[in-house]
Amino acid sequence: MTDKLHPHNAIDDVKFKYRNETEEEVRINLAAAYRLAAMKGWDDGIYTHISASVPNEEGAYLINQFGLRFDEVAPENLVKVNLDGEIISGIGPVNKSGFAIHGAVHTARSDAACVLHLHVDSVIAISAQKQGLLPLSQHALRFYSDIERHHYQGLALSASEQAGLISALGDKKALLLENHGSIICGVSIQQAFYLMDVLDKACKIQILAGAAEGLIIPDPAICRMTYEQLCSDGDEEGQMEWPAYLGLLKNSE
Repeated sequence: MTDKLHPHNAIDDVKFKYRNETEEEVRINLAAAYRLAAMKGWDDGIYTHISASVPNEEGAYLINQFGLRFDEVAPENLVKVNLDGEIISGIGPVNKSGFAIHGAVHTARSDAACVLHLHVDSVIAISAQKQGLLPLSQHALRFYSDIERHHYQGLALSASEQAGLISALGDKKALLLENHGSIICGVSIQQAFYLMDVLDKACKIQILAGAAEGLIIPDPAICRMTYEQLCSDGDEEGQMEWPAYLGLLKNSE
């Protein structure tokens, strides 16, 4: 019998590949996202987080237990919290200051079923460049009109700093936090993870391309057209790719 408490064992059950309709499904997919993030080197010790809303339970969200590595996260040890980071169920502790960013995004964006706040090396490097993310690759073009940036103002602990983050994010899916990292939000865990993967790739390509001088940048009209083409999947973005991501977990066991 498939053990659905562990994402690498649950991936053979087709219903868990796409849906986030029950808390159990969200727990499995969210735990998988954490472990995949660890595989990709996106973790930062015990810091940074991925959160997801609980279906049919307004104001309830799942996040990792503070102190666990990403590769230790499992469906059963995810903690359910409210918008203030207070525990509803599960065993803590929870990094309340860390969840503050997530809570602010979830509050402001009803479409943000999943929020990733990560400190990925490639993204931090690009966030520290004045030009930000350039439309140098097809990967970068996915964010052509879907990314903003926010000036570094220290740890985002105050209400005013969180309000600044939300204002900068607006209705975009991605926010570059200068000298810090990024925020990605998606209508599903699948979409948010996929977009983070695309952003990481786009940033790595820009770093490899080197200095801005002499770079070939597509015509703005082509950039816009390609962006619209890449966004044509809408809310289904990341769904087709998710089983392949889960296969990485299965093959790693």
